[in-house]
Amino acid sequence: MSRPHGIPLPSAHRSSDPNETGSAFGDDKQGQPRPREGVRQLTGAERVRTLVESNASVSLTLPGAYDREELGTGMPAARTVTPDGDVILLVSGESAAARAAAHAQDDDLTAVIEITDVAPVSVPHRIRGRAWLAGWLTPVRGAADRAACAALLAERHPVGELLGLTESLDAPSAGRPAWMLLRLEVGEISVDDLWGAEHVDPELLAAAEPDPMVAHETELLQHLASSHGDRMGDLCGLLGTRETAGLTAVPLALDRLGLRVRFTRGATAFDARFDFPEPVTDVCGLRRAMSTLFAG
Repeated sequence: MSRPHGIPLPSAHRSSDPNETGSAFGDDKQGQPRPREGVRQLTGAERVRTLVESNASVSLTLPGAYDREELGTGMPAARTVTPDGDVILLVSGESAAARAAAHAQDDDLTAVIEITDVAPVSVPHRIRGRAWLAGWLTPVRGAADRAACAALLAERHPVGELLGLTESLDAPSAGRPAWMLLRLEVGEISVDDLWGAEHVDPELLAAAEPDPMVAHETELLQHLASSHGDRMGDLCGLLGTRETAGLTAVPLALDRLGLRVRFTRGATAFDARFDFPEPVTDVCGLRRAMSTLFAG
C-alpha cells in the first residue's frame, strides 16, 4: 500500500479586500488544504461532472434578469448531463427560472449553476468545494426530446418526484406544467475544491465520467465516522514521522482513487490522502480496497 500524502492546512490567507472572490473558501479562517504535486486525483472535468451528478446543494441564478426577484431562482429538484455536455435541470413549473425560460431563445437567457459540496460528516472547514457552470438557458422543447431527457434524469434519480415525470411534464396544471425541464448550454466552467482552483473546458464535461463512488460516498463516510472510529484512528500509524499523539481522524472524501482523512488536534488540522492500490469501479472493489487500507 502506498504511503499517504500529508497535506497541511495553510496559514490564514483570507484577503482583507472585501471584493476578493478568487477562492470558494474565502470565508474560512484557514482555508482548505491543497494537494502536493504528484498526487493521483480526478481531472477537473471529472470532479465537476461528479458534483453535477451528486446530491450536493445546487442553486440556479439568472444574472441577466431585469426583475430583481428573478435573479435567484431557487434549487432545481434534479440535474444531469447529456451526451452532448448540456446540463438538464428539473425545476418547478411555477419557479422563476421556468417562467423566464418559457420565452427564451437560444442565447437570450444567461444563467449560472452553483454547486456547493459539503462534507457529510462533521469536520473543520466542512465545505469541500464549489463549482460554477455558466451558459444559456432554454426549455427542453418537443415531446421526444423531453421524454429522452426525462428518461436520463430518471436513470440518475429513480425515486421521489421523478416517478411519472414524463406524464407530469405534459400535463399542465392551471395552464402551467407541474415540472419543467430546462437545458443549460454550458459556456464556462470553474471549480474550487480540495484539489485546487481551475477553469474547465466545457467540451471536456461531456466526455468526463462521474466518479463511480459518488452514489456510495455519503453512506460510507458516515458509517466510518460513526461506527469505526477505532479503525480510523489506526490510520494515524501510517503518517510516518508525524507526531500522532492526541490526533482525531475523520473520513472526509472518497473517490475511486482513494480516501481522504482529516486529522485534528485541538486547533491544528491537516489532511492525508490514502491511495488505493488500484482504482475501484464498484462496491466490491471498494470493499477490497478498504480492507487493504485498514490492514495497514
